[in-house]
Amino acid sequence: MTEALFILVVVVVTALAFDFTNGFHDTGNAMATSIATGALKPKVAVALSAVLNLVGAFLSIEVALTVSNKVVSIQDSSGAPIAGLMGTPILTIVFAGLVGGILWNLATWLLGLPSSSSHALFGGLIGSAIAALGLGGVKWDGVVSSILLPALFAPLVAGLVAGLGTWMVYRLVAKIPEARRDAGFRWGQIGSASLVSLAHGTNDAQKTMGVITLALIAYGSWTSTDSIPFWVKASCALAIAAGTYIGGWRVIRTLGKGLVEIHSPQGMAAETASAAIILSSSHLGMALSTTHVATGSILGSGVGKRGAEVRWGVAGRMVVAWVTTLPAAAAVGALCWFLAHGIGGAAGIAVVFALLVAAASAMFVRSRRTAINPDNVNAEWEGGLAVKETAAAPEPVAVGARSERN
Repeated sequence: MTEALFILVVVVVTALAFDFTNGFHDTGNAMATSIATGALKPKVAVALSAVLNLVGAFLSIEVALTVSNKVVSIQDSSGAPIAGLMGTPILTIVFAGLVGGILWNLATWLLGLPSSSSHALFGGLIGSAIAALGLGGVKWDGVVSSILLPALFAPLVAGLVAGLGTWMVYRLVAKIPEARRDAGFRWGQIGSASLVSLAHGTNDAQKTMGVITLALIAYGSWTSTDSIPFWVKASCALAIAAGTYIGGWRVIRTLGKGLVEIHSPQGMAAETASAAIILSSSHLGMALSTTHVATGSILGSGVGKRGAEVRWGVAGRMVVAWVTTLPAAAAVGALCWFLAHGIGGAAGIAVVFALLVAAASAMFVRSRRTAINPDNVNAEWEGGLAVKETAAAPEPVAVGARSERN
């Protein structure tokens, strides 16, 4: 195996590892509210979401083409590779960027913060590209139009739509008894949450497809800028589905219990708003953050219901994580590029990969001190992730049954 081929294999493995972390980090975007209201049992919810993410990954490639063509500059205006950049240099940039994205995903998962996996990936790639190629190594027009502007407007639009939807729903069903009302909306939540999962697959799974395609272009085994190899689609779809099935219970708890004490009508309004915005952006090739959209929708559902408790302190911490994601992941991506490039070749890649495994293992071990799982994910919020040992986690209710919290 040549050095370049070895590096390509490591890049593909690392990309699929990122896709896996993306899956469990973002499960809450689709299923947190359905789990919180009892519309779906936790394990059923993540299994359903995994299947729909798998299907959604095959429905479009517009976002994948955005990632492969609009972030890192490795091709000239005619689409031909830039001389001197193919092979190991670009593969190292892609690898370092992926490491930056994975480490930020794991760090925010450990803290239970629903930050953007997309921005973690883009931040890592931007940082490593700048470290290797200077500011000219990044396609800034593509970053602004397809990443930054959607990041600014998507949560605001989602919050507005969900808020108005929640307000209208409660006005329309004001005279319906609460038990009948919530039972009906729990059934509706199954459909709306499923649509968010499908939409997530059409958007987030494709980002890793784009990264692997970028690596294949750099290696010289793929030249098309308007298509994605089938094996890349299939492997990325399976990786994100597997991650989703694992369930990012720490983030699910924050979204489902930490932001708003949510009820079924709010959950359905939030999920419907999220699905509509994510699907629209996927069609337009905008690599927006599904986390930003889902969080904005949940907050909007709280604002739209009179008397609902919105925990703005938790929301503020999440916004801080959003703002720091791009620069933090960029810094890690740049450091990883300097380390890998400084050592050189396959040895540098192997060292950084070993450090990634060590850091990921350390964060996993640390997470076991305050374990969140399907049994306690719905425990009452006590100001943080920690769950009191004396407090028994409430059993999820079946669809159509009345929750004791309502």
